[in-house]
Amino acid sequence: MRRIGRVAAGVLVALAGTLAQAQSLPSELDQALRASRVPVSALSLHVQEVGGPVLMSVNAAEPRNPASVMKMVTTWSALSGLGPDYRWRTTFYARGGGRLDDAGTLAGPLYLKAGGDPFMTVEELWGLLRQLRLRGIKNLSEVIVDRSIFGTVASDPGEFDGAADRPYNASPDAMMVGLGAVRLVFHPDQQARRWVPIVDPPVHGVRIDGEVKWSDAVCPGSPSVATQMINTGTDIVVQVSGTAVGSCGEFSVYRLAQSQPEYFSALFQMLWRELGGTLAKGVKAGKVPSGTQPVVWHDSESLGDTIRLINKQSNNVMARTLLLTLGAEKFGPGATTNTGGRAVLAVLQEQQVDTRGWVLDNGSGLSRTGRITALGLADMLDTAWRSPLMPEFVSSLAISGVDGTVKRRLRNGDAQGMAHLKTGTLRDARALAGYVLGASGKRYILVSIANGERSAAIRSFDDALVNWLAAR
Repeated sequence: MRRIGRVAAGVLVALAGTLAQAQSLPSELDQALRASRVPVSALSLHVQEVGGPVLMSVNAAEPRNPASVMKMVTTWSALSGLGPDYRWRTTFYARGGGRLDDAGTLAGPLYLKAGGDPFMTVEELWGLLRQLRLRGIKNLSEVIVDRSIFGTVASDPGEFDGAADRPYNASPDAMMVGLGAVRLVFHPDQQARRWVPIVDPPVHGVRIDGEVKWSDAVCPGSPSVATQMINTGTDIVVQVSGTAVGSCGEFSVYRLAQSQPEYFSALFQMLWRELGGTLAKGVKAGKVPSGTQPVVWHDSESLGDTIRLINKQSNNVMARTLLLTLGAEKFGPGATTNTGGRAVLAVLQEQQVDTRGWVLDNGSGLSRTGRITALGLADMLDTAWRSPLMPEFVSSLAISGVDGTVKRRLRNGDAQGMAHLKTGTLRDARALAGYVLGASGKRYILVSIANGERSAAIRSFDDALVNWLAAR
């Protein structure tokens, strides 16, 4: 009974401490939090001056789901663990470095060693294939793609929320091009008052059916259409529907129509044909054997440049691929989300960042199980600020009221252009973290994570907090 009493007393003390922390908020922020009707128990908050005192801290050691703010953890760990000039290399190999007959036929298969590039574009793949053609290679028997830098990492794009065709759900892949998504272009035919749909790139096996209706109304903003993927057994039919206003002009939507390996195979064969090449047996999975030599290769943009795309645009599949890359570099080929998560924790623990209570799964924040603490993330942000790599990391974050995911947020207050932030948004989870420059010239670290059914309402409080810090 005495033990139960001590536990109950401990709970009461902790609750009293939490309430005291909430009451310690400045009056205008306390009012903003009350107005949001987000329970104090659902919020974790930590704000401190860089190199200075803690301004406020509420439930900061409570593990919570940070949504896409998790990308800060992945990008900082990779930046500090691999270096800002780290690059991904994608290489074609062949026996003898590419022996040809007089007709340009390659002796044996063409091997492709995938490097896990998180942002290879269609244009970059075309350029790589063009380099093969410049070396006289025209006729291929087969192409064998080696993805062994990663283990079994393919995921079901529909598993998270049932929206299997949405690019934010794309599965990671060691040989990913264009994030695995096709662009559906809707071109206006003004005379016929109809929308002409185009698949870009026009890969074999993907076609559009259905109709987007034409409207003569005043353009209300970016059009949206509904899509449904239908697998006929031979093709993927993108069934489109909806209405779009003609005065809005041409618009595009991006969708996942095929798996990453299927899309790469179709894209490779389309581009190779366009370059005048032939392929007898198609594209299949395998390993690069010993005794082959590199023929041509492509090096990606630097990691320092890549994390700007990940954080400013909050790209999920790029973050997941980056986590796998760190795992492969730290623990060897065959990386999985498990080894990637271990690699992140190893980097942070070496920096003495407090990761107690953290759960890292896919590195993107597109997860119901990922957990971090506001206190631990603030510790990481403080470590990053004191690092020589600080400029590269901070420049990857969205600037309040200027670009990225906060381009249309915090535009009319003291905080416009004064904060570098990362947002996180999931059902029942909202988060905001980063750095705010105050009017005094002091810099502040901010971490706010709200979980629960009212978490979406925390935005007004978060905006008030950023504006309050910018005005200090």
